[in-house]
Amino acid sequence: MSPIRSASIAALASAVLATTLTGCQFGGEQQDTSPIVIAADLELSGASAQIGKVYQRALELKVEQLNSSGALGGREIKLKVKDNRSDAAESLRNINDFSADSQVSAIIMGGCNECATGAVRTIGEKRIPTIALASSGAITEPVAERRYVFKLAPNAADSAAALTAELQRRRIEKVAVLHSADNYGQEGLTALRSQFEKTSIRLTRAEAVRTTDTDVSTQVSALLDKKPEALILWTPPEQAALATARARQSKFTGSLFFDASAAGDLFLGASSGSAERATLIFTQTMVIDDVIATTPAKAARRQWFQDYTARYGGYHGFSSFAADAVQLITDAELRAGDKTGQAGRDALRDVLETSQLDGLTGPIRMTPDNHSGLMPQALTTLVARGGRWRLAG
Repeated sequence: MSPIRSASIAALASAVLATTLTGCQFGGEQQDTSPIVIAADLELSGASAQIGKVYQRALELKVEQLNSSGALGGREIKLKVKDNRSDAAESLRNINDFSADSQVSAIIMGGCNECATGAVRTIGEKRIPTIALASSGAITEPVAERRYVFKLAPNAADSAAALTAELQRRRIEKVAVLHSADNYGQEGLTALRSQFEKTSIRLTRAEAVRTTDTDVSTQVSALLDKKPEALILWTPPEQAALATARARQSKFTGSLFFDASAAGDLFLGASSGSAERATLIFTQTMVIDDVIATTPAKAARRQWFQDYTARYGGYHGFSSFAADAVQLITDAELRAGDKTGQAGRDALRDVLETSQLDGLTGPIRMTPDNHSGLMPQALTTLVARGGRWRLAG
């Protein structure tokens, strides 16, 4: 399929884009041909390099699609990428550099929770609109102190609710939790405890792992000593794979549940055997090839899945979040008008705060009270079957 055709299908997900441009092109006004400059602070080396490179690929593909679609009315998106080396201090330096560049309209930050939470004060002081792809609620809350910061990732409360509903459906009552030691992992444990209190589910034990740990056997053994019926893995994919292998080596025959943060590649590769029949809470885009494309949004999601897979030889679940961040910023820039400098950034921020998009990831709604836009209904239940993730049921 040609890039132009795939780009036009992808653009269906954004009605705002088309209506904005129609007014510009046929209203007799002088056409704005200035570039839309989006900066990206990503983990391209260090502990989180794998996900950082996924985001970079997704950003480049989405920018290419929009630029070749003919939908930007003579404008072009330019992407400026810096490597934060998976380090919060380096990330903050990048944010300062991007903020000082008057051409940059907005910033996209990668999946590093510490990087995003460590930068929120500077982002506010510099008044530069920023969308983080990390999951911690502290990135956008309290909103009054995070006016320029937005988040596009699964929320802990929504993921915990979906996991608890699935545990209840399967009548599982004794659960152990392995969670990351960062903000999002702590939020997840708190959210799970809150959900379990409403049910007969009992948390037998919780253990934390660092996102850089390459050995989780001690924590997994401590969890399995409590004889749980299910093990919830609320960690990045690398630690989830290690924990899954260790649990199966220890003859654990119970159920494995993955929070969205553990999502990675569509195909499970080396961990496929130990992860067989595991359950993952994630977005439908990961398995959109299992879904009949009955709406323009679903057609766009399937096209994105196919385009990303054709370009890079496989699919990664979180790629669609990066693509949606580009779409949100592009739509907001076009709707904000032809203001420049700080006035342009302020106008873009104001539009972002009320953005609605039936995105590649799912329904996204930003409001002045909620800067974390992924709606709960974007999450669904997936199951590992035959070495890859499939839609449950």
